[in-house]
Order: sequence, then structure tokens, then C-alpha cells
Amino acid sequence: MDQISAATEGAPKSVEDLRVILQGDTKVKVAGLSHLLTLLVGVDVDGILRGKYMSKDKFLSAASGGFGFCSVVFGWDMHDTVYTRELSISNRQNGYRDVLAKIDLSTYRRIPWDNNTPFFLVSFFDPVTLEPLHADPRSLLHTTCELAAAQGFSCMAGVEYEYFNFKETPESVAEKRFTHLSPLTPGMHGYSLLRTQLNQDYFNELFDESLKFQIDVEGHHTETGPGVLETALAYTYALRMADNAILYKFLAKSIGMKHQVLPSFMAKPWGDLPGCSGHTHVSLRDPSGRNIFAYSEGSDGRADAAFEDTKFLSFIGEQFLAGVLDGLPEVMPMLVPTINGYKRLVGGESFWAPNGVTYGYDSRAVSIRIISPPSVPPSATRFEVRVPGADMNPYLVLSAIFRLGLRGITQRLKLTTLPISTYLNDPSRKGEVVMLPTSLEDATTKMMRPGSVAREVFGDQFIDHFGGTREHEVKLWNAAVTNWEVERYLELA
Repeated sequence: MDQISAATEGAPKSVEDLRVILQGDTKVKVAGLSHLLTLLVGVDVDGILRGKYMSKDKFLSAASGGFGFCSVVFGWDMHDTVYTRELSISNRQNGYRDVLAKIDLSTYRRIPWDNNTPFFLVSFFDPVTLEPLHADPRSLLHTTCELAAAQGFSCMAGVEYEYFNFKETPESVAEKRFTHLSPLTPGMHGYSLLRTQLNQDYFNELFDESLKFQIDVEGHHTETGPGVLETALAYTYALRMADNAILYKFLAKSIGMKHQVLPSFMAKPWGDLPGCSGHTHVSLRDPSGRNIFAYSEGSDGRADAAFEDTKFLSFIGEQFLAGVLDGLPEVMPMLVPTINGYKRLVGGESFWAPNGVTYGYDSRAVSIRIISPPSVPPSATRFEVRVPGADMNPYLVLSAIFRLGLRGITQRLKLTTLPISTYLNDPSRKGEVVMLPTSLEDATTKMMRPGSVAREVFGDQFIDHFGGTREHEVKLWNAAVTNWEVERYLELA
């Protein structure tokens, strides 16, 4: 198995394989043209799928060399508004030229709820240099995994999504102006077997269609909050995990439409309720498949561990953790990319969300939870990064975590940050905790400053582009007048 892409079952390895796979697909002539058979999809910086249906003949001709795809998907925001400051990839001066989209044959799937339509993901390349496009999230993670492979590591990951579900449609929420929405179920019912009996067809179809779409689900249950579900995606290679995570959102929204349900992965829909997380689990394996974060040489743990919390982590695991902690505040826009996402963190531990550079053994009150023996077998040792919300782009989140961790290993960083247990045992020391940025504006400024860790691990091209997209988001927010402002100031100011 390719330890970077982790091909789907039945994925073709050549154009000839493609011809065999597609030979049974029925052609339907419409106005003299072949029926559109294949769906090709890329991912923009906001984690939104951008794609097109393509005829079988056109698809086969593009399978080896790629095809032109309008670069505007890297020149506008999630609502197709051109960025305030035009960025280098797509702008008026270059005429919003095409970039090169290359089909990744290893991502082959069929969409079970759409007539079993063949489906492939693409990655984007510069049409002149033929280098991976620096702003393409999928190419960024692929390069990250290659960097790890060059050091003898395979990147492994898992993602858990929490998401509110509403008895709404895109039309109904627009008519209601996104207010007074009806939750799918009432009340706070985390891990409830009773609540899954309501809307049972929708609940079960999310699980069943995921498996047909080659997205393995590890767990699927209700979470606390009206109409909230949580779905944990099965652990696998990082690039495959990001593909599965981005496609699970697509699947949930597609299945929701069939049932008149609108699932929302917005990080903080309600101010007085917990937000929606995108908890991300990571580890590294060596060529033999061994988890290199694990320490299993003795039941008492590693005698030279930095802290009690890390005694069942390997030394290299500590270095990885030190790297993530060191750079975490400077890559926050990659983990929390929206204005709303920071509202989830502001509540801090009272809403099960972290707001500081913290870690600890099996603690859900921290930014990075160590999962290791004695609570799990050594082979399951990993870090759960609890900062991202459900609105995150998994390609960017995983790229950030692994690049920071690899930097920690390469630079042999020592773990000097104290575990959360220290501050809980001695509350007078809580002032020592380094806090995370509390707004997208602050986070973007920190990420884009000269000499930032983000620039060190991602380079100027990506940071300037992605940072420009976040500056656009901040500018729109700063210009907006919210309902809260009107309600607070209209009469009494």
C-alpha cells in the first residue's frame, strides 16, 4: 500500500485500468453528447469541494496529463466573492487563468446516493512550472507526508466531527434569515440511545452510506446539545484521512438533503451551548509499521521522561509534542480558520474547548491530549489535538500538526512546557500558561509576521496566500453590523 495516499479499494493504477473499471457504465446521448459520467473534485482553502461532471471520453483523455481548471477557486471566498486583496494565483492581471488539475486515480470511489457515479479527487499544479500549487490544501498535505517519508515516517491520523442538525433546508434557512432554526431533536442528550430512535433513517444512512463511499466510521452517536451528532472516522494514513474527512461533510450534507435535514459544521452556532469540534488524532509509524510515539519497554514507563504525563511516550514522541506546542499559536488560522471558530475557544474549558498552549495525559481540558498507556495499548499511543472546530480544513490542520511535530524532531526540541496537572495542582501558576489568539485577526497577524514559525515550516508563498484569504475574512467581519449590535445599541445609545 502507498503509505502516503492509501489508495481506495479497487482504485485503478493506470488509464488502462480505468477503461476496464468504466466499461460497464451506460452512455446516454443527450443533444449529441455523451452523458456526464464522472465527478472530479478539488478542495479550496476553506475546505469547500469545487468540481465538475465530465464525460467518460473527456475524463479518459485527461486521466494521464490532467486538464485545465479555472484558478478563480483560489481567488474567491466561500461565497464566490473575489478576495479584497487580489492574490498571486488568480487575479485580473492574469485573467483568472486556468491551473492544471491532475486526477488522483488512487482516490477512486463511486457515489452510492448519486447513481453510483464514479468519483475522483484532483490536486492542482502550476500550469507553467508544473509544481504543486502552493495554495492547494491537498498538495500541501501530500508534500507534508513526503517530508515525513524522507525521514522514514508515515503520518497517521483520525478525525472526529461534532455537528448540529436542523429540521431545515437551504431554502428554509434563507427564508428565516438564519434565525429561529428548528433543531433535529430537543434537549441535551449526549450518547443517548433514545434520541437515535428519532430520525432513525437519517442517522443510520449516514453510517451505512459512509461505508459504501469508502469512508470507514469508527463511532457514530449523539453528542450533547439539541440535534448534535458526533462521527469518529477510522484511523488511517493522513492523506486518506483528510480525504475521508472532507468527503464526510459532503456525504452528510447530501444525505441530509434527502431527509430535509441540514447538518451544520459551523464551530459555534449558539453562544450558550458547547461548540462543534474537529478533534484530530495523530501519530507516526516507522517502515515496519511500529508506532514511534509508543514506549513499551517497562510497565513503569520511561525513567528519563520529561514529566509524569509523558512517561509512556517515546523520546521522539516528546520532541514531536514539543514542536507542536512551540508553534501552535503561530499556525492558529490553519486550525481555526473562521471568525466564528474563535467564539468556540473563548468559552474555554467551561465549553470543553481549549484556549491555551496546554497538554496532559488523557485530559479533555487541554489543547493536546496525550493518549497512551495505561489507558490504551502502546500501539494506540497518539496525540489528540483538540483546538480545531468542525469548520476546519483537515488538509491544513494535518499539515500544520505534522510539520510542527517534524520540526520538533529535526531540531531536537526539549519538552519544557509544564503539563496541565501542574496548574491544576497549583492554581497560582495558571498565569504562566501561554494563551492562544482569541480572534482570527490576532491569529492571522501572528502567523504572517516576519520570521514566524509558520513561515519557517510552510514558506512565504503559502503563508502570504492563505494569510491574504484570512485578512479578507477579517475585513468582511469588521465591516459587518451584527444583530447583537443593533439589539444592544439601537434604542439606548
